[in-house]
Amino acid sequence: MLDVNTWPWWAVVGYIIIDLSVRAFAVIVVPRNRRPTSAMAWLLAIFFIPVLGILLFLLIGNPKLPRVRRRKQEQINHYIAETASNLRLGSLRPDPPEWFPPLVAMNQSMGALPLSGDNGAHLISDYQTSLDVMADAMREAQDYVHVEFYILQADDSTDNFFRAMEETAARGVPVRVLLDYWANRWKPKYRETIRRLEKMGADWHLMLPVQPLRGRIQRPDLRNHRKLLVIDGTVGFLGSQNVTDSSYNLPKNIRQGLHWVDLMVRVDGPVVASLNAVFLSDYYAETDTVPEGIDITRIETGAGDLDCQIVPSGPGFELENNLRLFLGLLYAAQERIMIVSPYFVPDEALLAAVTSAVDRGVQVELFVSEQGDQAMVYHAQRSYYEALLRAGIRIWMYPKPYILHTKSLTIDDQVAVIGSSNMDMRSFGLNMEVSMLVRGEEFVDEMRVVEDEYRSLSRELTLEEWQQQPLRSTVLDNLARLTSALQ
Repeated sequence: MLDVNTWPWWAVVGYIIIDLSVRAFAVIVVPRNRRPTSAMAWLLAIFFIPVLGILLFLLIGNPKLPRVRRRKQEQINHYIAETASNLRLGSLRPDPPEWFPPLVAMNQSMGALPLSGDNGAHLISDYQTSLDVMADAMREAQDYVHVEFYILQADDSTDNFFRAMEETAARGVPVRVLLDYWANRWKPKYRETIRRLEKMGADWHLMLPVQPLRGRIQRPDLRNHRKLLVIDGTVGFLGSQNVTDSSYNLPKNIRQGLHWVDLMVRVDGPVVASLNAVFLSDYYAETDTVPEGIDITRIETGAGDLDCQIVPSGPGFELENNLRLFLGLLYAAQERIMIVSPYFVPDEALLAAVTSAVDRGVQVELFVSEQGDQAMVYHAQRSYYEALLRAGIRIWMYPKPYILHTKSLTIDDQVAVIGSSNMDMRSFGLNMEVSMLVRGEEFVDEMRVVEDEYRSLSRELTLEEWQQQPLRSTVLDNLARLTSALQ
């Protein structure tokens, strides 16, 4: 500890002036364009632990990508908007709910991707089956394969997936691959994975790398969390699953017997062009080039008549696209809301939306994991359980040793969202995500089957049980809740 009583008077005055200046500067700079809760958390950190607080703020205080990268996203959005205005994107389903067209218009204004009709979409709920189905689709490729996953690991479970890429590349079909830098660089199987991509001749790139010597600098905890696959612009996949073993090959997961439960969706029709546009925008952002011979105006009718809209989100956009989509849907619900999210850490707006839905007479159910894989997020999520239970929301706990990793939302019997986005502040502000809005009872029916399966395997958490939590758990939960606001 510094003993200021031994300092000369001029040093004490100087210290006080610097301290007050830093605090005044923080009050001016920190709250700008930031949520009040986030601003307050940062100010508390700077005021009470000034040296560490300032260093952390300088390191991770800016939740946006560098301006150059955001300008690229604006260029992409402008190009997609111009291109889509001249396309016929299928026949839309008649008689949409009154609230649906304005919601679609909001999504398009934020992310530039239009609503399309005549789409097919089917769920794949088995972990290994989804990897094998994607592999089979790649083996049918004639023009190109676009692979973009947060985590991409060559292991026994994904061997068929990688063999499909190798066989496709061997036929002379371009295979382009994007994988997140931080999620892969120091994880198991990274070197084996890169060697395999190199050997097959894939055009691969790391997303959001932090490489100061190469001039690539941004907030180091930003992530590209998207999971998508596009084949020839006619077939696509997206959802919550990474290309890795269901244990993620991590020793601690293997010791605990942890396995991830995920959900993917196969799509065909005009919506695949929108999904491809997301891949191409990320490819352009990382390489400053656009692959030749890719025509996103190539629109083919799908095997169904679902209305679908791709909603990209993340720090490359000015607004929190996914949060606004979720809020719009929650306030539109009239009958029931089903939320599946491994990390449910709502901000004030989202918490108000789900609790006020119950007040309107809407049935609300939340599916989460009984066991968490990330301690801070797990405890932050738990800190909201009492408020949710008291509001009348039913919480289902998926049993350990499984991590329910699916990210989905269904509204009444008409509309669903599926994708990579959790309902937490990291997914809203720091992760690059992709979600798909779907209108169509037949797709919601498929979602209901999956939800019913999750419910049959889960146990319901009651308020009485929750009130028996030990004090140490409550303290941990509340501390984690405070740190979750640091964005």
